[in-house]
Amino acid sequence: MTSTRHFSLAMDRLRNAGLRPTRQRLALAKLLFEAGDRHITAEQLHSEALQANIRVSLATVYNTLHQFTEAGLLREIVADSGRSYFDTNTSDHHHFYFEKNGMLMDIPNHEMVVNGLPNPPAGTRIARIEVVVRLAE
Repeated sequence: MTSTRHFSLAMDRLRNAGLRPTRQRLALAKLLFEAGDRHITAEQLHSEALQANIRVSLATVYNTLHQFTEAGLLREIVADSGRSYFDTNTSDHHHFYFEKNGMLMDIPNHEMVVNGLPNPPAGTRIARIEVVVRLAE
């Protein structure tokens, strides 16, 4: 697949999510989505962008990740205080979090059953349940 095709896929993804495909959004979308499902921090994506000669500030990376999350292209996983990961797999699933090295690993949704949920407050409904299972070595 050519690089032009990758940008075409990224452009389609952004447009379908209602986002204007700016140069920086396209470049970051290409980095995020071309390698399949992954978990990435803003700092990791910023480093990848710099290595790919994409001139973008860390603040712009954060803003773009949050815009992508709001548009439904990513899920934000808060694994630790001060550490958020962005997941390109937006399907319902859970995560193992390896505390020693900070790595996240998917747990397929069908491998977990959550019982005994509380009733949500009046006028609300449970939209999704996300479980992070913390692992120590």
